Amino acid sequence: MKSLFSLLVLVFTLFASSEFADTASCKKCHPTITTEFESSMHKHASIYEDKIHKAIWDKHPAKAKGNYKCAKCHTPNATTQEQAREGITCLSCHTISNVEKHAQSNKNVYTTKPKTFFSAEQGRETEVVKYKTVSSWFGMNKTTVGSAYHDIDYTNEQFYTGEMCMGCHSHKQNSHKFAVCETADAGAKNTKQNCITCHMPKIDGTATTVRQSAQHAYHGFAGAHVSTKMLSKYLTLSYIKEADKFNIIIDNQAPHDLMSHPLRVVQLCVIHTRNGIHTNLKTHTFVRVIGHEGKPDMPWLATEVIKNTMIKAKEKRLISFDKELKSGDQLEVVLGFYVVNPKVLKKLGLENEKSLKEFTVLQNKNFTIK
Repeated sequence: MKSLFSLLVLVFTLFASSEFADTASCKKCHPTITTEFESSMHKHASIYEDKIHKAIWDKHPAKAKGNYKCAKCHTPNATTQEQAREGITCLSCHTISNVEKHAQSNKNVYTTKPKTFFSAEQGRETEVVKYKTVSSWFGMNKTTVGSAYHDIDYTNEQFYTGEMCMGCHSHKQNSHKFAVCETADAGAKNTKQNCITCHMPKIDGTATTVRQSAQHAYHGFAGAHVSTKMLSKYLTLSYIKEADKFNIIIDNQAPHDLMSHPLRVVQLCVIHTRNGIHTNLKTHTFVRVIGHEGKPDMPWLATEVIKNTMIKAKEKRLISFDKELKSGDQLEVVLGFYVVNPKVLKKLGLENEKSLKEFTVLQNKNFTIK
């Protein structure tokens, strides 16, 4: 009876509201996945957890009106402040039934079927696993059949590509109809390499305690803030020696720009060594700067791209250095990024945030010239 009572409490916790379920509820059956998720930027998407998002919102003119339009992606299921602190929850993604495409920004359409979560698993593309209880001993003993606490619909094709991510990650236009940020959805539709395969790769460990599996999709969501090593494997660095100069080649194998957020800054640093003497060569910076009337400005004021040198999707960028190389010379090549452009930190009041000042290395290669 005690176990039955515990089950009923859990079911009530999960489904007392059809609009909201916190991460703690899911952790009972998905401990590994939710532990990963708790460190992700999805979980920390709200203004209460994301310092960058809050700094921008504090300057946004809509704040004075209390018109938090960012909620549809940053806190999609919240109806109270307490729920808003949860940011994006498991429910936020796993109940998306479809994505409507719109000019200003796309829109997630959520299922109205109670206790129904969408998921993806190879080999089960046509299955819908039903949640139900089976009674015995005149109703005294009840057990669950199929999924433990909810239905699982494996038939949603968008969960097998990156299309289900495009409700929030496709593009965002401001009131001037200018695209503040944009991710080409062509890559999302690719069945072999897409948002899911890159940002949620399969790693060892069971997805649930109810049914054991050898692997599960990583729910920390690899990106600029978390698990940057996963991004690094889509980048390669090489060099070409010429008569009086050399070139560094940055090969971005990702299906999108190396960094899509306009606050990011990527830098290439090269140290040349000859006879024990180290020389720092010119640092090359790659950015996408947005603004108004030729000057950088806040996203809601931007009407144009001021500068765009960001490494593009599937691009091999050749960077030249006016330095003759000799046999025995050494090159240390470092490619990395800042989460927030150092020039913008003070404007956002984030100049004292140590973590945002850090330079994150994506690739570090050493070459000895022959």
